[in-house]
Amino acid sequence: MQREIVLASGSPRRKELLARIGVPFRVQTSDVDETVDLPLSPDQVVEELALRKGRVVAARCENALVIGADTVVVYQGEIMGKPADQREAAQMLGELSGKEHQVYSGIALLTVNQGKITGEVVSHRMTRVWMRSLTPEKITWYVNTKEPLDKAGAYGIQGLGACLVDRIEGCYFNVVGMSLALLDEMLSEVGFSIAQD
Repeated sequence: MQREIVLASGSPRRKELLARIGVPFRVQTSDVDETVDLPLSPDQVVEELALRKGRVVAARCENALVIGADTVVVYQGEIMGKPADQREAAQMLGELSGKEHQVYSGIALLTVNQGKITGEVVSHRMTRVWMRSLTPEKITWYVNTKEPLDKAGAYGIQGLGACLVDRIEGCYFNVVGMSLALLDEMLSEVGFSIAQD
């Protein structure tokens, strides 16, 4: 039975990433509440939110592989969300300047057969990122580009924010929003081969 692949994310970055591996898919956003009340670790948070997004979209599918994903930036054990405004973006970048932080991305892969969820696979990756020491002028320049405003941790490594990052340890695509290597592993686990399907 032919299953469609559905990306349960409105993120343009995840859409670009999935397109890179040549898999035909459609996008269906979940619009779920992303608040997490329980005292969860960052890896549990991204897995929980990825699964939550995937389940909402999977409930509206007939025969599909649904991909849910979530990414958080963690600095000194605290999750950094998206900045509310330019002032908060500058504050976040000031905190990250010259220091290491971690980026966690969770992926949930849900199998839907005849309108029912018949399988769920959930995992995550963590990448360590070292930010350069940033001058106030560099922070002001970057914030004024407006690029950081819709991104966790107030920067995008795939855009102008690449100028701010000194080095990373781990999967680059994980920092962008979804580890393609992890996704490929998970697709193989449910019997879907990028090379054949």
